[in-house]
Amino acid sequence: MKAELRSQADVANWLAAGLCLRRVTSQSDDEDTAIAADLVVLATGQVPNSGVDIDLPDEDPAKAKQVSILNLGYRQGKDLPHLKHGFSDSHFICFPYETRRTGIYAAGPVRRPMDLAQATEDATGAALKAIQAIENAGRGRAAHPRSGDLSYPIVRLEGCTQCKRCTVECPFGAIDEDEKRFPVFNESRCRRCGTCMGACPVRVIAFENYSVDTVGSQIKAVDMPDEFSEKPRILVLACENDAYPALDDAAMGRASWNPWVRVVPVRCLGSVNVIWIAESLSRGIDGVILIGCRRGADYQCHFVKGSELAHKRLENVQETLGRLSLEAERVRVVELARNELARIPALFDEFAATLEKLGPNPLKGF
Repeated sequence: MKAELRSQADVANWLAAGLCLRRVTSQSDDEDTAIAADLVVLATGQVPNSGVDIDLPDEDPAKAKQVSILNLGYRQGKDLPHLKHGFSDSHFICFPYETRRTGIYAAGPVRRPMDLAQATEDATGAALKAIQAIENAGRGRAAHPRSGDLSYPIVRLEGCTQCKRCTVECPFGAIDEDEKRFPVFNESRCRRCGTCMGACPVRVIAFENYSVDTVGSQIKAVDMPDEFSEKPRILVLACENDAYPALDDAAMGRASWNPWVRVVPVRCLGSVNVIWIAESLSRGIDGVILIGCRRGADYQCHFVKGSELAHKRLENVQETLGRLSLEAERVRVVELARNELARIPALFDEFAATLEKLGPNPLKGF
């Protein structure tokens, strides 16, 4: 039943009765009734007041929206990014309290509406995260989610074209530019997602333990049936945070799927360089699936923009497919939550059926 308070007296009666709402009117039959409740939420919700949209009373209203509480030195802005309702961006599904600003943890109503008990628990969690971040920094480790990673991006400046894609697409503001417009990496902000590596069109960015060449070598090691065997090959590039563990759990649960599938894990779909897809198809692989976390307003990507960037880069892949005279349906981006194990067999079977209709990759055997 939907209910509403009809007057100030109703509020007074509710307060006098503790947690018993004395007079409530049903919108369906216009009758008064009483409801005992453990928690009553009034119509007025919590309104966020953090970030650059704060309206300070002593400031000129025309300049109020430019005021920043934190005044951070990030090219993306001086404050924490906000969600669509104005709360600070900190709703990672697997890593609560994390924000896109490394070392800054949002807690309590700063990140979402909550009561006092929830805020107390939230603050405890954020404090523990901050302690862990300090310990990791002392050991030279990355922040979450790759907290044990000691590597960092290495750029070959002599090959850099200064396109700025790495600086623009980095979700954590870890890349700036020097006076010559070459990228400068801030190791303390970097979370080793590899988005910069996937963004680089000339492939001059790499990590010691993760690079375009290392993943490319794994793809080249995939066994390729000859053109007469009628055995298609499907390459799956799976995000190591959600998709790959989901595949692992499904296999441990004895799920079975199409035998044409070969899986190569990647740090994030944001790290996928289009050269991997182009080379895979040119070698004769019949189809490629990129499986990552959910995107959008309720994203689950550990690195914020991985799946979103993969969808945008797919446009470049379509152009590559056109040059190779291949169908666009041979490449697909799929969003998969960590607990969606049951979707996996049907997903692969459906893609295999699509490839059967398209026929073998015409480049197979070349």
